[in-house]
Amino acid sequence: MVVVPDFLYRRALVDSRALSMPLETIVNIITGGLLTGLVYGLMALGLSVIYGVVRIVNFAHGEMMAIAMYMAIVAFTLYGADPLWMLLPVGAAFFVFGYALQRGLINRFIDRPEHSQFMLLMAVALIMVNGLLLVFGPDARNVQVDYALDSYELGPLLIDKVRVICAGVALLCSAGLFAIFRFTSFGKGIRACADNLLGAQIVGLNVKHLYGLTFGLGAACLGIAGCLLTLLMDVTPASGPAFTLLAFVIVIIGGLGSMVGALAGGVLIGVSESVAGILIAPSMKSMFSFALLILVLAFRPQGLFSRR
Repeated sequence: MVVVPDFLYRRALVDSRALSMPLETIVNIITGGLLTGLVYGLMALGLSVIYGVVRIVNFAHGEMMAIAMYMAIVAFTLYGADPLWMLLPVGAAFFVFGYALQRGLINRFIDRPEHSQFMLLMAVALIMVNGLLLVFGPDARNVQVDYALDSYELGPLLIDKVRVICAGVALLCSAGLFAIFRFTSFGKGIRACADNLLGAQIVGLNVKHLYGLTFGLGAACLGIAGCLLTLLMDVTPASGPAFTLLAFVIVIIGGLGSMVGALAGGVLIGVSESVAGILIAPSMKSMFSFALLILVLAFRPQGLFSRR
């Protein structure tokens, strides 16, 4: 009897699975990954904006989004409020929270060494995770809306209604953020601080206030993305660090500080996770994401959409 090595057996199983799967199914799965990736991109956009202006890496990024997800779940459980109706309240609450966090705490560490900033935000992240664990416990939570199983039929494609709505909202929020930085006076001030901090101070811009607005806008992106993700996946207190790691992977692939890169990186990660679900197993989807990260670091370390 011929013994087939285990890795060859798994490879043959993957190949047969991919070959036997109809093309329409593969396109549907990839489309779903692309739509989910736009929500990932909105999440990473907050991290990229904060770093691009304030030059501080928010290591509590995913933990903040986990709090937003729990806020949407609590509102749905207690009052039956659809997470889509919670976008503006949660986004506004996170803008205020982000502004207060920057002005009251993080701003004191702007000129300190990077390891001090890292320790501060790691401490904030640990407080958030353990606070969620204390209040909600370790069990996974989710929401079940009436339209969760609805879909749109476009020829051979069958696209989830929830993913289409979430992707559309993510695109609108991203476009709104681009418009704020492009056309508003304080948005131009924020860009001036990012381009030339000394020049911004010389012409009299309130840099601390603009830093607070930037952190607030990044946090608002998190709040909105958190409400959207409650429609797509479960959340536990341990999801916070996983979201932080995912956001880092996305912004490094797209280019740290690049807004376009954050969205593009989110789409790439969403599609790669969908492809991994087809070829291997959903539990191993992170393998494709980190393989993509390694390739980008090896051949274009500044990111796909960032200048050297």
